[in-house]
Amino acid sequence: MTRTLAALVLAALWLGAALLAVTVVAPGAFAVLPTRALAGDMVGRVLPVLFAGAIAVPALVLLIAPAARRSGLARFSAVVSAAAAAAALWVVDPRIAALRAAAVVPIDQLAPADPRRAMFGVLHAGSVALLGLAMIAVAVLLLLLARDVAPPGAPKVPESR
Repeated sequence: MTRTLAALVLAALWLGAALLAVTVVAPGAFAVLPTRALAGDMVGRVLPVLFAGAIAVPALVLLIAPAARRSGLARFSAVVSAAAAAAALWVVDPRIAALRAAAVVPIDQLAPADPRRAMFGVLHAGSVALLGLAMIAVAVLLLLLARDVAPPGAPKVPESR
């Protein structure tokens, strides 16, 4: 149970950090920094750390918590989190960086009809969706771990098959 509790804390810490980033850090950066480009640069420094965590944390959870390894849903959640984060980290984010570098001017200064601005919007939406998917997958993993550390007699989440 101690190992499962450690895994639960690890998953909760990552999920808390991700929630803080998407609900406070990113909106705050766009609210207080003088340009959207600077805010994007700042948030762009935070996201790779979150994506790396969404790969590492579920893997560590499976490594240290035997109960998680036995659960098909926990293994599936770990794979979904890692795959979503890997796609964001190694496919979407480099494309966003390349697009921003090639645009020469900040993306928000491009004409609304500029295809580079449209592509940025698509890539940004993809990055947001992939982070959201990783967060949901880790939340599922967290709930499964909580079931395993619940005190005797507490209501349990149904077992996955």
